[in-house]
Amino acid sequence: MQFDDDAALDTSGVQDNRGGGSGGIPGGGKTVGGGVVGLLVVIASVVFGVDPGLLSGSDTSTSSRTGESSGTSAADLAAECRTGADANTKEDCRIVAVVDSVQAFWKQTEEAAGKRYTSAPTWLFSGSVNTGCGNATSDVGPFYCSADDKVYLDLGFFDDLRSKFGAKGGPFAEAYVIAHEYGHHIQDLSGTISKGSGQGRDSGSVKLELQADCYAGVWAHHATTTPDPASGKPLITDLTRSDIDLGLDAAAAVGDDRIQKQYQGRVSPDTWTHGSSAQRQQWFSTGYTKGTVSGCDTFG
Repeated sequence: MQFDDDAALDTSGVQDNRGGGSGGIPGGGKTVGGGVVGLLVVIASVVFGVDPGLLSGSDTSTSSRTGESSGTSAADLAAECRTGADANTKEDCRIVAVVDSVQAFWKQTEEAAGKRYTSAPTWLFSGSVNTGCGNATSDVGPFYCSADDKVYLDLGFFDDLRSKFGAKGGPFAEAYVIAHEYGHHIQDLSGTISKGSGQGRDSGSVKLELQADCYAGVWAHHATTTPDPASGKPLITDLTRSDIDLGLDAAAAVGDDRIQKQYQGRVSPDTWTHGSSAQRQQWFSTGYTKGTVSGCDTFG
């Protein structure tokens, strides 16, 4: 995955709060995703089928993981991440560029359909974070909170994706995770997010997560043709088959069946909340192949 070296990055879509973890009392709103992995800590054991502390090697009230550049301020991020060339060489800047690309695509798509797109910032944190949906730690993985319309991400998750879940990782695996979370934002804007409930192979939760995977694929289909608002040229200039394969590999790594098999030794479809590895790959591929929102009707 390559970015246009001369493209200007807009860091306003990424808020950096690493090193500023805080507690809080759970509030309203729906937390979905745990991105690709879990929900809030209180129900993460349902998603994984194990105590989430087993995945992090720590108590769930704290986290041993920190972002690659913990302590970077918002001002530092703006100074560090100016162009696509920065995104091609620095992880923090790559996150900014992916967020820019994903939001540019959905803004264009929603407005073309006569809808209003409300931007959702990505909030980088380390350890723990207080959200509109309550307090969460890094153990839950990336997630989207509908109460404050933010995507929450500890960059240490990408290390876990490789070391704990067995994914190959790489820039596009990270992009897939981010695009999945913004899929939840689109579901929130459309009202579909309210359908995500229950457990089991055919539950609303699984269908919601698979649709977010499909939406990630739709963005990938258009990633190299979506114009950057500032320059009018695509921010992403090259997306190879190898990149897509790494995204599929990441999707498989966080399938409910694979996680359950790895951490509890058995597969329990009646407790699934995100879908199997095969389902997640299938729906990402569907979005990537069709490139249409209408092709992502997992509820139909």
